[in-house]
Amino acid sequence: MEALDTLILSRIQFAANISFHILFPTITIALGWVLFFFRVRFAQTTDEKWMNAYRFWVKVFALSFALGVVSGITMSFQFGTNWPGFMETVGNIAGPLLAYEVLTAFFLEAVFIGIMLFGFSRVPGWLHLLATGLVAFGTTVSAFWIIVLNSWMHTPQGFEMIDGVAHATDWWAIIFNPSMPYRFAHMWIASGLTVAFLLAGLSAFRWLLSDRSRDVRTTLKVGVTLGALLIPVQIFMGDMHGLNTKEYQPAKVAAMEGLWETDTNVPLLLFAIPDDEARENHAEIRIPGLASLILTHAWDGEVKGLNEFVAEDGTPLHPPVAPVFWSFRVMVGTGMAMLLMSWSAIFFMWSRRRMHPSPERRHWLAVEGLPKVMIYALVPMAFSGWVATLAGWYTTEIGRQPWLVQGVVATHEAVAEVPAPMVAGTLFVYLAIYAALLLAYISVIVYLARKAARGDDGRANDMTHSGKAQVALLSPAE
Repeated sequence: MEALDTLILSRIQFAANISFHILFPTITIALGWVLFFFRVRFAQTTDEKWMNAYRFWVKVFALSFALGVVSGITMSFQFGTNWPGFMETVGNIAGPLLAYEVLTAFFLEAVFIGIMLFGFSRVPGWLHLLATGLVAFGTTVSAFWIIVLNSWMHTPQGFEMIDGVAHATDWWAIIFNPSMPYRFAHMWIASGLTVAFLLAGLSAFRWLLSDRSRDVRTTLKVGVTLGALLIPVQIFMGDMHGLNTKEYQPAKVAAMEGLWETDTNVPLLLFAIPDDEARENHAEIRIPGLASLILTHAWDGEVKGLNEFVAEDGTPLHPPVAPVFWSFRVMVGTGMAMLLMSWSAIFFMWSRRRMHPSPERRHWLAVEGLPKVMIYALVPMAFSGWVATLAGWYTTEIGRQPWLVQGVVATHEAVAEVPAPMVAGTLFVYLAIYAALLLAYISVIVYLARKAARGDDGRANDMTHSGKAQVALLSPAE
């Protein structure tokens, strides 16, 4: 019983660590490129609104980057303290992939992030612009290697087992394993959506604080436009990812759909209460045939059920159904809210360009033609990307169970032989620290917004001398 307790506690502890950690790379991966865009636009137009936007959001980037690095280091230690069987079995593959991240991404970020954060008035404009671009590139490269390792754990390729240890035989097959392109694209777009709604939500919050500066209007428009552009791409990529998962991890798809028996013309369950013990669902609300259409692109397509994945002794060889089923629906539901919100905002902005509201209608409009109620609605959407990312991550990682590396290492085989009370104690400490850090992070973000709204954040009203000098170095006219 202690081993079972240790296993469950270790899984919860790693889940807590990675849940906290992933919040911040989800922001920095895309925010780096948004800052690069702001910096390029400033160089092109010499309009200080772009640099004001850069100066505010680079602080959010720096804070997110710092917490991401620190929590990532803590998480990596758990490979040794909680999951030694993982590195003992597949360390020949996991170790080099993690090292590639450090060599190609972490060093690049470490070299140039100081210039990006503090060098605007200290280095030539072209160098500051280059540093911003290289840091953005570094965050993407870092995400690439992490997704490579995670994807390989789901769809392992290019190795052979010798005396119970995995040895690489084809690094190209390892890196470009069957699920990697879909997972990387899905994660990169998820980061873009996270940043899009953070931009829009925090800008709306600043507007409600009576911050009427031009950079607020600009970042609000950039946020909703980016969200409106990315959400349909994410829906398409999610469909492609689902088809790939159906091919390589059909048990996960069956859990996502709450499907127990293999069948054709499978309904899409909008709501259900999965019962793992009875192996059935309760209180189903379904749309006939829609799950088959989505997963096979045919109304009568066959989808394997969970009862196909049971050992001879009756032991389930599939993930726990309820967590996967509900986390998937939270992810999709949040995505639909993003679609509705961003496209509605674009509609109002487009309408404003085509017609001028009558005087009696202007009282319910706020910035850029958006209704005031939408400004209020955008504020809680600021961290909607976090909700969707965590729900998607839980769907992916819980859906891999009972495997740590699909078909190679079972989760229970890799856990450390550590007393359960010791794991419980460290888990409690982790949870307390992470709760405090998360509260502090959000508090600092709110503080930065309030400080900017008061106008005492160093925002330039006119272009500084150093700014003019850097623009001159980057101006096409020069």
